[in-house]
Amino acid sequence: MKLKKALITAAAMLLLFGAAVEASAETPQGEPMTKKILQTAGRDVLGKMAPDFARYNDDILFGEVWNKQDALSVKQRSMITVVSLVSQGITDSSLKYHIQNAKNNGVTLEEMADTITQVAFYAGWPKAWAAFRLVKEVYEIQ
Repeated sequence: MKLKKALITAAAMLLLFGAAVEASAETPQGEPMTKKILQTAGRDVLGKMAPDFARYNDDILFGEVWNKQDALSVKQRSMITVVSLVSQGITDSSLKYHIQNAKNNGVTLEEMADTITQVAFYAGWPKAWAAFRLVKEVYEIQ
């Protein structure tokens, strides 16, 4: 149980100290394209304990999946990630990180509110309430 808790904490830290995204151009859909996302949190936090996990996190998840610029924009990937976390009931710092990441990637407050409202009917009302608490913090709503 302690190992599971340690891995969950480490995963949250990976997300908190995750990759920065900078807009530089537009995709054909008019969404911002990004410079290559460089992620080292996996190696920084788990490199010695779980080197394979760290490599998958840094090189595959952030290095390949988040940098892919074809059918989905980084804005869309951000919204999908938030929906996935909310639907699982994950309302810790990792969700807050991804809400902030979505905001940084161009997701407006209105888009975020509509997205969480939509998922509430399928994932559960209490999960949406918890997510909205974090949305208020990230978007600095009183």
